[in-house]
Amino acid sequence: MRVLILGATGPIGVALCHEILSSIQDSSLVLFVRSPQKVPNDLSSSSRVSVITGQLTDVASLAEAMEGVDAVCSALGPSVKKGPFHPSGEPLAHAYKNVIDAMKKHGVKRLFALGTASIPAPEDKSDIKFTALVTAVSTFARTAYKDMVAIGETISKQDDLSWIIVRVPLLNDKPNRDVIAGFIGDGKVNTGLSRIGFAVFVVAQLSDPDSIWIKKAPMICNP
Repeated sequence: MRVLILGATGPIGVALCHEILSSIQDSSLVLFVRSPQKVPNDLSSSSRVSVITGQLTDVASLAEAMEGVDAVCSALGPSVKKGPFHPSGEPLAHAYKNVIDAMKKHGVKRLFALGTASIPAPEDKSDIKFTALVTAVSTFARTAYKDMVAIGETISKQDDLSWIIVRVPLLNDKPNRDVIAGFIGDGKVNTGLSRIGFAVFVVAQLSDPDSIWIKKAPMICNP
């Protein structure tokens, strides 16, 4: 399995790369990054990893990265630290449009994308904790909130792709690999998740072409 990773130099992207390589036999990765010097040495030096430098606005570089790929896994998202200063105009949502166009041109059908509670799912119900989280983001990081909502709208329109938007709550660096998947307000999901938990869940979906979560946006968390 050859997987294209977006957002590979961030903490959650690095965790995802390591989890795929250690858990899926004969897997290989293509890392599409702006700053190749930020790729950890153990990844950049691996014979199973290719690094392609480019911007998500660079259609030619995206096309090169997409060659021979079986799936795209994205850890892209607004920076928490830069949340209030996230640029306007939904740049990440527009980047996803470029990614999806490249996927379709190269016959790549599977997309796994990082999301948050700002992206609504039809199965969601009322939950005071998640409502508070989304309200805080939409109030204090309005442009980041709008971009995340636009990402959800862009991906969910793709009827010809097997996509899963993996929504995450508040992230932490705990080693907890146990993951619960559900929807907001179902009485199961809570507001905490380890970054490795995200990676574990995505790898499980990569390994299951008939996943029950295809064309859905589950919220995942640690028990």
